[in-house]
Amino acid sequence: MNQKTAVRQWIYVAVFTAITAVMAQLSIPMPGGVPMTLQTLAVPLAGLVLGRKYGTMSSVLYVLLALCGLPVLAGMSGGPGVVLGMTGGFIVSFPLMAYLAGWGIVLADTKKRENPESSVLGRSWIIIVFLVLGAVINYLAGMAWFSVVTGSSMKEAFVLCVAPFLPTSALKILAAAWLGPVLRATLIRAHVLEAPHAS
Repeated sequence: MNQKTAVRQWIYVAVFTAITAVMAQLSIPMPGGVPMTLQTLAVPLAGLVLGRKYGTMSSVLYVLLALCGLPVLAGMSGGPGVVLGMTGGFIVSFPLMAYLAGWGIVLADTKKRENPESSVLGRSWIIIVFLVLGAVINYLAGMAWFSVVTGSSMKEAFVLCVAPFLPTSALKILAAAWLGPVLRATLIRAHVLEAPHAS
């Protein structure tokens, strides 16, 4: 990768970090204190479009900006107190969500190269599996962190932090599985984005 391409990739990292920050503001407060936001749509989209390396770096940058106090989290909030608060497990596991999404798109691309006759649906299932895995890890990290910070049990954490979000989580996974590959392919065809086969 030449210097020009590397700079362009880092610009995309910054763009997806900004998109995540904007989508975080589209939030609905919930009784348990964990807001329902579109962050968990933006984070895997970064991995699907940019690949494992740069998609993960986009989420890492997002978390670092939040730690520095920039108002990039839900409700225009930020700072160590928020990142390390009761929703911290969800936030700090965002990079892993992006990485798994990027891994899914790479495996789907590999299947397409090795078997050009493979169906779009078959490749989509690969992506969906990795998106689900990322969501499960995000929920587990969020539940564990919430339980430690609030002193609640894991059962209580599940009721407050996971159960209300499962229907919308399924919708976001399906949306990301469709939108991510389409957006990525469109940007590659337009020579705006370099195909991240191994990134």
